[in-house]
Order: sequence, then C-alpha cells, then structure tokens
Amino acid sequence: MIKEEYNVIGVMSGTSLDGIDIALINFKLNNSWSFKIIEAETIGYDEQWLRKLIDLVTYSDEVLSKLDIEYTLYLSDVISAFIKKNNISNIDAVCSHGHTALHRPENKLTYQIGNLPILAQKIKQTVICDFRVQDVELGGQGAPLVPIGDELLFQDYDYCVNLGGFANVSTKINGIRIAFDICPVNIVLNKYVSKFGIAYDDKGALAKEGTLNNNLLKKLNNLQFYKQNHPKSLGLEWVNATMLPIIDACSLPVKDVLRTVVEHIAIQINQITNKTECDSVLVTGGGVYNLFLMSRIKALSENSIKIPSTQIIEFKEALIFGFLGVLKLRDKNNCLASVTGAIKDHTSGKLYLG
Repeated sequence: MIKEEYNVIGVMSGTSLDGIDIALINFKLNNSWSFKIIEAETIGYDEQWLRKLIDLVTYSDEVLSKLDIEYTLYLSDVISAFIKKNNISNIDAVCSHGHTALHRPENKLTYQIGNLPILAQKIKQTVICDFRVQDVELGGQGAPLVPIGDELLFQDYDYCVNLGGFANVSTKINGIRIAFDICPVNIVLNKYVSKFGIAYDDKGALAKEGTLNNNLLKKLNNLQFYKQNHPKSLGLEWVNATMLPIIDACSLPVKDVLRTVVEHIAIQINQITNKTECDSVLVTGGGVYNLFLMSRIKALSENSIKIPSTQIIEFKEALIFGFLGVLKLRDKNNCLASVTGAIKDHTSGKLYLG
C-alpha cells in the first residue's frame, strides 16, 4: 500500500570498515520529502571481522560464499539487537546495503555480502537489500546510489560530497543529476596509519606533521581515472592495483604519505567543486572529522563548505539507503541512469518478506 509516511531502518557498512551504521528513520511526503533520524548508532567491527573484511577481494568464490552466509547471520544479530534495544515496532522495512566484497562493473560484477534472504527470516521483518546488482546488469556502475537522496532530501545544496572510504560527489548540471566517485580517502589513509597500530589518524594530526612530497603528489594527480568522464566508480581492487604501488614505490615515511595523500584528496575534490560558481558544498562522512583534511579542502575551495549535524555526518548513507527502500516500496525509481550510466532509470533492490 502506498503511504505518505514510513518508518524504516537503514543499514550501511562502508569500505572504510569503521563499522555498521544503523538508523531508525521516519520519512514523510508532503509535496516534498522530509525525514527525522530517531535513533542511530555505529556498531564497530571486532578484530576478527576486520581481518575477514579487509581482504575480501582476495577470497575464492567458495570462501566468499561461506562468508556471505556468516556475515548475513552476523548482520541479523546486529539489527535484531538494535530493534530490541530501542524497543522498535511497526517497521515498514529494514533497508540494508550489505558490505561490498567485489566491485568490477566493467565486468558486469558487483557483490555485496549480507544480502541473503535469511536476513529477513532471522529478523522477522521485510528486508530490502542488494541495491547495486540490477544497475550493473543494466549497464551501470552500480554506484553511487546516494544521489537520489541528494536530489530529494538535500536539494538546498549545490554539491553533496561524502568523505568515506572513497570521496564521491553529486550535483545537478543543466537540470540533470550527476554523481561519481572522486578519489580514495579513508581506505588509503587508514591503511597507512595502521602501521602505527591505530585505526585512523585522529583529527589528521599525523598527516599535519608530515612533509608534502611533490613527486608523489604529481604521480597521484596524474592517475588515468581522474581524466575519465563520469559515470565512474572506484573499488578496493583499483586502489590495490593502481594507487598503492605508486605510493609504496616512493618509500616515504608514513607521515609524509599521509600528508601527501591528504593534499591529493583536497585537490581532486576542489577540481570538481570549483568548476562552477555555487553557494554551498555539503560535506559528510567520517572524513569530516579529519580536521587537517577539512582545512586543506577549505583552503583550496572557492565555495562555501557546509558541515551538517553530527547525525547527518555519520549516518547520511544509512539514511539514504533507508530512503532507497522507501522508494522501492512505492515502486518509484531509486537509481538514476544519469548517475550510474545504466540504460534507464529504475527501481532497484531485492525485497524479502520476514
């Protein structure tokens, strides 16, 4: 039944491996969409899960298939605990992204673990998941999927930039929504900072202490990906094959690597957002807490950088995957061909009944 108000749970696990973001959201439609994040939290991965998830692209099909079952069951426990803890009832759907294991759209392949039908059975709720596969089958990149949320929930901003494992951007050009991945962010920064035995560079303090290496910076900025037209997307496979060998070949101290990669990120983001005069650039995602990175982005920006509430910074992707599920329930398009390169706009996601 088509309604004007929905209560859903959005669930997201990103490539930066900072945990599972889970949020209870209320959506209302009254001429335009509005939303309220009612409850939200991030469930961090323990060491065992981090070890399993960090090397997903290296696993055989058999190992990955077994891990898919294991992760789906783990996800069901996390979601069930969230529902019980917050005494949640009357949910229209749980809308879950899963965790990306493989992303090679040029080979018609994208695979997110945690999207098996058993998820709905275990949590006894309607589940909408596996949002990327159909888009890739229709010739799209399967990413980014967040821009439909930018279009309908954050229309007041000229650009929406998310700083997660990768940076991605969404904007309108000549009335058409476009979006694409810009460059790696936390997926690279966190890898190198782990050499110090820590998960991330708190406030960017270590990067700030490093020395900018112009030779490495030039090589990174000259990567072929940045010369390609959108639609385009990035995955861990590209990082491992293309970016890390260039960084490692320079044999720099870790702090210098961090400093140089931060500069690279700031340059790539501003090469996109400085192309047109605009009033505001909304920046979200965990990278916002890297104060040194944000200072470099602001220093190179010709526009006003806006940072929203902590809830939106941390849970925007969970929020929007919840919204993708609402659009699916309404049989409305939640995937834009102008963004992904698919042959048509479409309603993506698999629906399982609990």
